[in-house]
Amino acid sequence: MLWRSFDPASPGVQLLERHSWIPAIGAEYLVGIDGLSLLLVILTSLVIPFALLAQRMGPGFCALMLITQSALYGTFTAQNFILWFLFYEMSLIPTFLLIRIWGDDNRDRAATKFFLYTFLGSIAMLLSFLGIYFLKGTFDFAALADIGRGGDFLPGNVKWFVFAGVFLGLAVKVPLFPFHTWLPDAYEAAPTGVSMVLTGALSKMGVYGFVRLLLPLFPNQIKILGPWLLALAVCSIVIPPLVAWAQSDLKRMVAYLSINHLGYCMLGLFAFAATRAQPSIETEATLSGVFMQIFNHGITAAALFYFVGLLEQRRGLRGVDDFGGLMQRTPLLCGWLSVAVFSSLGLPGLNGFIGEFLIFKGSFAMVASFTAVALLGLLFTAIVFMRAMQSLFSGPIVEAGFAFADLTPNEKWTIVPVMLLMFAIGIAPQFLLNMFNSTVVQMARLLA
Repeated sequence: MLWRSFDPASPGVQLLERHSWIPAIGAEYLVGIDGLSLLLVILTSLVIPFALLAQRMGPGFCALMLITQSALYGTFTAQNFILWFLFYEMSLIPTFLLIRIWGDDNRDRAATKFFLYTFLGSIAMLLSFLGIYFLKGTFDFAALADIGRGGDFLPGNVKWFVFAGVFLGLAVKVPLFPFHTWLPDAYEAAPTGVSMVLTGALSKMGVYGFVRLLLPLFPNQIKILGPWLLALAVCSIVIPPLVAWAQSDLKRMVAYLSINHLGYCMLGLFAFAATRAQPSIETEATLSGVFMQIFNHGITAAALFYFVGLLEQRRGLRGVDDFGGLMQRTPLLCGWLSVAVFSSLGLPGLNGFIGEFLIFKGSFAMVASFTAVALLGLLFTAIVFMRAMQSLFSGPIVEAGFAFADLTPNEKWTIVPVMLLMFAIGIAPQFLLNMFNSTVVQMARLLA
């Protein structure tokens, strides 16, 4: 209904809802959507039902998942910081409980680590925005973006402390290297459905925050620190697949590769923001690629965690060496898993190719050296996935002592629509690109 009511030709925020809330500090209940917000709302609306179908649980589990969904909707539509921050933090508690109650044997440590990293990052971000409010008297995103376009709006070194607080809070959430160490533990310990939501939707809150908050507010700081930020993005692309190469646990391996794919988004954003390039085909391609990669990674990574959950459910284990000869036993499962893997690798004809191609097309024109190094991440990711597929599909048959079932009818109804969506986006992505084209053009002009 939102998509049908949305006018893709209009670059501004649409379908606004505004109510007075806390007049003393100028806080309002103010929500609305532009092309990026709508894209993320649709992604959330796909990932949450996918996760609930992937793991049938009791009412308590479902209630916490729906609270998480509400928090995601609020985060992607809020138009002032106080409301955005409350929704942002609202996602933390149910996610912590989902890991802590329904996770595996390491759930206590993983849930505590997830909570501490995210909470401390959020506190740093809150203190930074309180500093901005005391100096400028507004929490409104549009007003703050106008202030940021005027140049340095904070005195002396205060601007660097404020920038550091906002950057830290968002970098932990993405996560960006080296603030990523909570993620493998959380994804590994979480139940399958929760891992799908963590990678498919919650990780996008950090990237969204970079687009909505950091880039418009601190253009000069990002330009000064551009090479260092690009280096962090390249490290996020190259190092995680090398670590994934050494993993024997399938879930942990996919978790590290998820960091790698979000690193492509950060490479595109930092390349554009650090060079402050004038609007052109390359800059707009970069932003379009980032938005597409956000969406495509959400559904592809969620599908990969779903398949890992199916293997664990059948075998009771999820090590790379715990399986073998699956192509002979479960051809349908292996076939659809291959589609998800090739999508993650960016194979032409599947959704993963579109975002990565656009990001690299634009980034090469702006920061060729960093982009060239980042391409190694594609190679390492391919090696990791091919190694895993060889072991799972074509290795010696591992006798499990029971029949290893292929996809059931319910599992087919769950996964096949997602797989078909991957093909649809890969073959004809224009229906998604049209949604945010005007938003991309406006952002390219505002951030140049």
